[in-house]
Amino acid sequence: MSARRAPVLACSVVGAAVVALDGTVLTVAQPALQRDLHADIGQVQWTSTGYLVAVASLLVFAGRLGDRYGHRRVFALGALGFAAASTGIALAPGIGTVIALRVLQGVCGALLQPATLGMLRTAYPPDRLGTPIAVRTAAIGLAAAAGPLIGGALVSAYGWRSVFLLGVPPTLAIGLLALATRERPTEPSRSYAANSSDEQNPSPEPSRSYAGNRSHEQNPSHEPSRSYATNPPPERSRSGAPAARYRTSPATRPGAAGGLSALDPVGALLLAVALGLLVHGLVEAARPGGAPTGLLAVAGAVATGVVLARHQRRAAHPLLPPELLRSVPVVAGLAVLLAASAALFGSLFVATYFLQDVQGLDPLGCALRVLPLAVLMVLGAPLCPPLQRRFGPRRTATAGAVLLTLGVLLLARLDTTAGAAAVGVSAALLGAGFVTLMVTATSVVVHRAPEAHAGVAGGLQQTVMNIGPALGVATATLLLALVPDGGFVPSRGAALPALVLIAALAVPAALALPRAADRRRTRPEPPSPRAGGRPCVRS
Repeated sequence: MSARRAPVLACSVVGAAVVALDGTVLTVAQPALQRDLHADIGQVQWTSTGYLVAVASLLVFAGRLGDRYGHRRVFALGALGFAAASTGIALAPGIGTVIALRVLQGVCGALLQPATLGMLRTAYPPDRLGTPIAVRTAAIGLAAAAGPLIGGALVSAYGWRSVFLLGVPPTLAIGLLALATRERPTEPSRSYAANSSDEQNPSPEPSRSYAGNRSHEQNPSHEPSRSYATNPPPERSRSGAPAARYRTSPATRPGAAGGLSALDPVGALLLAVALGLLVHGLVEAARPGGAPTGLLAVAGAVATGVVLARHQRRAAHPLLPPELLRSVPVVAGLAVLLAASAALFGSLFVATYFLQDVQGLDPLGCALRVLPLAVLMVLGAPLCPPLQRRFGPRRTATAGAVLLTLGVLLLARLDTTAGAAAVGVSAALLGAGFVTLMVTATSVVVHRAPEAHAGVAGGLQQTVMNIGPALGVATATLLLALVPDGGFVPSRGAALPALVLIAALAVPAALALPRAADRRRTRPEPPSPRAGGRPCVRS
């Protein structure tokens, strides 16, 4: 690994792990927080809901900021802000302050999360993205599994405030590391320049951006493409002197003159409202008696989404690039992640109540029963890249979808006499299937997206990974209420059979992924054209 890629991988892995750890340890700390701050259950619920709504509504816009101004800068801002907000929560005097700072922490988390993937996309060539994404996934699985244990130990020994201080040192360290890391001069701007110059040169003649786009599609690596867009000949003024108009600095890249309008603030606001309403509606629907309010919020999200779609068709610089949304591999990868995350988290929600309320296990005993899930995620992640290279994303993801569906199906057949072996086998299948889908689909989404839109692609990936769990838990909650006497017993309820169908939806989505892995490798940069010579465009 090169000296330039090592800090990028460290920032990406640690940043993703800290966010995963924060979510799991908070669940353990909430009862102590409620007692200490004399809060009611609704207020405590908003310490999670406020964070989740803020994150989900801003992820795509944060990715767009990274594409425009550099993923390293946006990541550093998010990491340092996350550390500051965590410190503030640990010192908060009341529940209102905790909720406000959790929302701020969600905003910083939204800046941080897409950049963890955007930085990988710009630092690694597409054929080498599988390994760093697998390392990142394994770190997330390890953090999620260790969170309840670490959180329980900290709360017992030092109180709930120590849980929020846990993430301060690592986020502060990676924020400073990102600021100190030198990124490539053209890191976020090469493809962006190529795409933007079409609007600046709308002539019928073949433009440099067209050459850049063609060569980028055939060589979507992190190295500069051999085209006019990335290695333009010096333009000359009327007097014959070179015109130094081309710059590669993120602050001065083509299209930057558009200012705020190039970021599509209206689209960002509409998307934030739609996603915020959707997540809030799903979370509200999962609460007892919250179904009417939840459905109303979801209806508002749909209406806002229709307005957003009309705006995106008319916007000069749409927040959601059409070339990204028209990419079948990208859309299929997002669908895989949505179905898989909804099925997994919805199943775990039901299994937790079954093991604790029906079988009478304590939280530690429950965690030990489903421990194979975390173990398979950690151990399986490094195996996914070689499987993907050998069998291709389509077959690898299809196998993962089948394993996940089989795991949910076995879980749905458990009755009151189910032992540790049956639960453990189901959890192992869930872990093996989910990690396979997550690594494979994320790799496809990140490296099939143009590098100019790596941040938006990362934001979409993180968005579905936030919406999926909320969708799965809301579905499980609504269906558990249909069988009040036996709903928590999987074999008697309707929740897990419905989640089997959701998991099965990942199979057709996986079949839409590319058949073979992208084996294109980085080609060396050709020598610069001689003075006075005519540059050669090879596409």
